[in-house]
Amino acid sequence: MSDSTVLFLELAAIAIVFAGIPLAYLFSRPSLNLFQRLNWTIVFLTFDLIVFGAFTRLSDSGLGCPDWPGCYGTSNPFRAMEQIRLAEAAMPDGPVTEVKAWIEMLHRYLAMTVGALIVLQVGLAIAKVKELGIKAIVGSVILLILVCLQGAFGAWTVTLKLQPIIVSIHLILALILLALLTWYAQQPWQNNSSRSYVPLLSGKLLAVSFGILFWQVFLGAWVSTNYAVLACPDFPTCMGTFSPDTDWRNAFTLWRELGRDAQGGTISTVALQTIHWVHRVFAILVMLVLGYFAWHAWRNAAQHNSPALGRWALAVLALLVLQVITGISNVVFQWPLLAALLHTAGAAALVLCLVRMGAWASWSRPLLSARRIA
Repeated sequence: MSDSTVLFLELAAIAIVFAGIPLAYLFSRPSLNLFQRLNWTIVFLTFDLIVFGAFTRLSDSGLGCPDWPGCYGTSNPFRAMEQIRLAEAAMPDGPVTEVKAWIEMLHRYLAMTVGALIVLQVGLAIAKVKELGIKAIVGSVILLILVCLQGAFGAWTVTLKLQPIIVSIHLILALILLALLTWYAQQPWQNNSSRSYVPLLSGKLLAVSFGILFWQVFLGAWVSTNYAVLACPDFPTCMGTFSPDTDWRNAFTLWRELGRDAQGGTISTVALQTIHWVHRVFAILVMLVLGYFAWHAWRNAAQHNSPALGRWALAVLALLVLQVITGISNVVFQWPLLAALLHTAGAAALVLCLVRMGAWASWSRPLLSARRIA
């Protein structure tokens, strides 16, 4: 048996063990719908994966194991300790240390757990096709394809040495996966009874809110992956002015190495300022649009006695406040780890909230016409 085959089998076994933890909980509750519990567990773990991925990036652990999918050709840092210590001795402040190796591998283990559970999701959808319908199979297969694509970008993140566009797309795909998993989890095939929802929200406004949120997330990822958070060290101005110097070409040349500009030289401070400033200015539009959307939802919920929708609307407003506070804290307090993690978690939570609120959105019918949805 080849070394690569052994590595694959070991990693698969680790994924099965990690996946077994939430599965043990699922099987301990036989009175509940297993398929429903499974899918919400995947949503929860995917949210955790996004936050832990941010921790991996912010702790500079993305290259803690400089190969993929294992660590120096092994399934865990214990077996690669000699190589890790040699790399750490050669570069004490470099990307490879014992702690960083474990952070990186734990991130990969969690990602494999999500993948393993989605494979199980596909299997259950096929086994229960008469009960769930063909759409459940199609949906789960799409999720499986997406998580495989996400895994490919995870590999390229390492092999291309944290290239900003690859890392940014890796985060965007993770949020898309979270959104689709949440949508999948609230579909009618998830339980035996349906709940009545009254369309109280404009589907078009929801779509605009999603579009603006995802664009802002990309800009935020571009700031983080280019290490431009401290390029504007003051607030609300940038370098003491509301109109800082800009370098649009080098700031938004997408295909380039980390720390390099369009010509291959070291990226300039002005380009980093441009990246930071665009994210900060666009945040104003995000606050206005999502704030209006949340107010629109809360008002309609109050008028038509829908406390559940009202709670989601208030959650969006609270998350917007959190994003402002943590965003400012990243600048004022020089990028503290907790604030940076909460900023990423807040973005993921906003995506989840908008998907959940989609249950009350009307895309073609007049508002307030009752419909049935899980």
